[in-house]
Amino acid sequence: MTVIQSFDRAMAIATALASDEHRKWWTINDLAKECQLPVSTIYRLLYTLMKHGLVEQDAATKQYTLGIKWMEFGLRVLDRIDYRKVIKPMIEELAREVEESVYFSQPSGLESIVIDRVDSQHNIRIYDQLGLRIPMHIGAANKVVLAHMPAEEARQIVLQLVGEEETPAFMEKLAEIRKVGYAVSFAERTENTASVAAPVFDYTQKVIGALSIGIVTFDLKEERLNYLIERVKDVARKTSQRLGKM
Repeated sequence: MTVIQSFDRAMAIATALASDEHRKWWTINDLAKECQLPVSTIYRLLYTLMKHGLVEQDAATKQYTLGIKWMEFGLRVLDRIDYRKVIKPMIEELAREVEESVYFSQPSGLESIVIDRVDSQHNIRIYDQLGLRIPMHIGAANKVVLAHMPAEEARQIVLQLVGEEETPAFMEKLAEIRKVGYAVSFAERTENTASVAAPVFDYTQKVIGALSIGIVTFDLKEERLNYLIERVKDVARKTSQRLGKM
């Protein structure tokens, strides 16, 4: 067996062990069947993988599972991720596709900050400068972030921004946004403009910001709005996956 063949087969075992989120432990016979390899070959490879902490065996049942070493590797990789380097090509692609201005913003206390943007090539366009701070209760991007924060954290932010009387109604809106997975705002900061936004998550499943598309609404049709909503949701989902969200 060549080194490359051994590596391929070892990775086939690791892939099998990770293939079913509802199943943690595998017998050697199940692995042999899944990988279409002889039991003797599976056994030799499992022995090597266990030696390096990549596979663990239950002493009582003799079944196998992935070792904690994989998590150690994964966390090291995720710790080195530069969010902007991952997000920039995604917003560039989205801006080219929809031909509108696209933004990525992150929460910072009671405000959000525009971290990155790609401008529309239209003569008439929305322009929000990098570093711009926007109160968290204003705009689609901020609302979609609040909607995906832990409820009490979001409520405390909303309470400070809109007051006790308006907070319950605002929280109801956030609950609906969380349910549908996106937010839309009209003329909240600038007349004749709208924004659609979807949340971006990191590998801990924490919302870290939002992708948003800025739109001039002079001739905005419902069909166009629905298209933009679907595109921002899809690209935000793909961005989250690239940041490690399962």
